[in-house]
Amino acid sequence: MSDLEYQNEQVYFLTFCIEQYKHIKNIDGLTVKQMFDKIGLTDYLTKNYEVLYTQSKQWILDDIEAFIKAREKEK
Repeated sequence: MSDLEYQNEQVYFLTFCIEQYKHIKNIDGLTVKQMFDKIGLTDYLTKNYEVLYTQSKQWILDDIEAFIKAREKEK
């Protein structure tokens, strides 16, 4: 797989995560993307893509929720 193909796969995965999260929270995608960027979740998801994309949708959503809660506790 070329670097470009790998980057595309990461983008597709990140898009999947944003879309799934927006549906369970009933908020728009732009708001989710901005929130993910602000708390470092976008970086986390792309850096850990190879492990995360092998997991189930529910596992990924649970991991996203855990990440968000951990960041909220840091405040």
